[in-house]
Amino acid sequence: MLHLFEKFGVELEYMIVRRDDHRVSPIADKLITDICGAPLNECRMGDCGVSNELAAHVIELKTAEPAGDFREMEAEFVRAVGRINEILGRRDALLLPGPMHPTLDPARESFTWPHEGREIYSLYDTIFNCRGHGWFNLQSCHLNLPFTGDEEFARLHAAVILLLPLMPALTAGSPFRDGRVTGLADTRLEIYRHNQDRCPSITGLVIPEPVFSESEYRESILAPMYREIAPLDPRGILRDEWLNSRGAIARFDRSALEIRLLDVQECPAADLALARFFVAALRLLTEHPEHSLRKWVLQSPTAERHRQLQHVIREGMKAPLLLPELRAAFGLPASVTCAGAFWRHLFRSGDLPELPDDARAVVARILRHGNLSTRLLAAYRRSRHPREFRPLTEALAACLAENRLFQAPRD
Repeated sequence: MLHLFEKFGVELEYMIVRRDDHRVSPIADKLITDICGAPLNECRMGDCGVSNELAAHVIELKTAEPAGDFREMEAEFVRAVGRINEILGRRDALLLPGPMHPTLDPARESFTWPHEGREIYSLYDTIFNCRGHGWFNLQSCHLNLPFTGDEEFARLHAAVILLLPLMPALTAGSPFRDGRVTGLADTRLEIYRHNQDRCPSITGLVIPEPVFSESEYRESILAPMYREIAPLDPRGILRDEWLNSRGAIARFDRSALEIRLLDVQECPAADLALARFFVAALRLLTEHPEHSLRKWVLQSPTAERHRQLQHVIREGMKAPLLLPELRAAFGLPASVTCAGAFWRHLFRSGDLPELPDDARAVVARILRHGNLSTRLLAAYRRSRHPREFRPLTEALAACLAENRLFQAPRD
């Protein structure tokens, strides 16, 4: 059993697109067959796992086993991206990063995974009608954090609940949809919030409810969800912990808390640096006594944290800071009034000494130049052809292939 912050798991989702026009290419099964000889649900490429998703043009890379070295984790992702791009090149395709394809028409261009596991995807489609952006055009980064027993779960869950509404301020990277600017910093999350409205208990208010034990979690979160889906799923195919679609979910089957709210970035260097930053902040919180964490978590209702998240979805780092418990937990000065100022204060405070120099340099650039959404919008507005997204997708594909941050052109 792994204890708090002993090791981690990271999952990164990428689109497969055609090399000539960057439209999505539903050949994930062909890619996996090229790697391991059959269209399996998952296979390995060194220490990196490769698996399918519901959309046939999406591939997921993940740590094959929990790992403690983020530098080596990043190196494995970079090696896997390079190898996959080499394989896809034979099919005139490549990997495209980013949480949403800016011009995808999911009703026309999307297909579901047709092999093992398709029964689950077919049922999702029957219940929720998966022919939309919420199922075919949302790529994320998942961060898995281990715990052992209720005491560690309680502290970790409380810390995650406190920080979760502000995390997308740094990771937001989806300002476009259907070839247009949406006016949102994180369009992916706005769609995610409503993806399963037919069964509201599955997503809840995105930010998890404050529960502090496995039995309470099963009774308060999982059981209502299973009851609500049961008439639509009489065979119980979806009756599993992964049905839970909150922004962070407890996976008691593997003693881990999975953060699912993060937009995937333009390269592993960005995803892993932000993951390390969040881990350092969560570690700092869990060092407080459990009674303090419970007091702070209970200070604001879940609905207020949801309202904070909505502001972050719209305004990114400019979102006002609404949660007074964060001031108490981090000793924030009165000058910290928005999400960006919160993260800058924490970054500069000296309270995160374990954040290494390489991750610190990446986070510093994001804090200075803006999240991916801000940088993409800046590049889009400076383009000679603002309705043409090809320069942006070309730049993003190059960032992934070269493992470097996206930088908007200067005036």
